[in-house]
Amino acid sequence: MNDNIKMLSDGIKDALDDKKALDVTVLDITGISDIADCFVLATAGNPNQMDAMRDSVDEYMTKQDHPAKSIEGRVRDGSTWILMDYEDIIVHIFDKEARDFYNLDRLWRRTEA
Repeated sequence: MNDNIKMLSDGIKDALDDKKALDVTVLDITGISDIADCFVLATAGNPNQMDAMRDSVDEYMTKQDHPAKSIEGRVRDGSTWILMDYEDIIVHIFDKEARDFYNLDRLWRRTEA
């Protein structure tokens, strides 16, 4: 992971921590996947917190002049997983059940940054 991606992922982690995200994990997938250099995974305790976490990350990345390419999943539509694509960094915000079910931590566990 290059220095710029590391700085951005650290800022994303801070933005998530500011909203009391649970179990924030940064995974360096450089050289393992072509889709991104980094995944950031976080768990929300409730739907309002998921929205707040999404907004916090998006505000931070926009201020860094790194706007989202795409944001998928809306809590008001019943989503339990929000995916935020910033090209080099993909942020996954889950509710507890979705995080446990999809278990991306286990799938990518050898890549923890």
